[in-house]
Amino acid sequence: MNNSKRRGSTRRMTGLAIFTAIIVVLQVLCTFVRFGPFSITLALAPIIIATAIYGKGAGAYLGGVFGLVVLVTGLLGWDGGTVMLLMSINPAACVAICIVKGAAAGFLAGLCYELIAKKSEKTAVVVSGVVCPVVNTGLFIVGMLVFFFDTISGWANGQNMLLYIIVGLTGVNFLVELGVNLLLGAGITRIIRAGKNMH
Repeated sequence: MNNSKRRGSTRRMTGLAIFTAIIVVLQVLCTFVRFGPFSITLALAPIIIATAIYGKGAGAYLGGVFGLVVLVTGLLGWDGGTVMLLMSINPAACVAICIVKGAAAGFLAGLCYELIAKKSEKTAVVVSGVVCPVVNTGLFIVGMLVFFFDTISGWANGQNMLLYIIVGLTGVNFLVELGVNLLLGAGITRIIRAGKNMH
């Protein structure tokens, strides 16, 4: 491996390590900010930035890190919603939902960015900023309906299940996540350009 490739590889590893640390810190802090039983997620914006700079594989990795942090904070008892799901009859499904939804959100946001950035970087950032929370929340909702129907049914106490999940469990969190990504769009675009110029 020549020196320029080695430097590029080192920069990539360093960049991913920095983004990993940012995601861990943001998600741990956000564990204590919640609307309903589940905490909000502000770690999606760094995932979008990293996936634009390093590719969709990096997005999948960082989304998986985000999911792992959600899982660990649940195990530590900091995230009440995750604790309740881990203690239910299907803890393996809780683990799978946490990791898969984050990794898929990062990967698909990166894929959208790659496909659109050739025509318009700003549009690519906006679309990625929408796709990431939509996939994250969408897979969460599907996972709740498939694996935790009885648990959620008890929480809903006779309400329409889908409506309860969308409004009661995820509604405000999703809107905050989406709003943060859209509000930070211009700043995210500048950070992506600066990151790409460094590579």
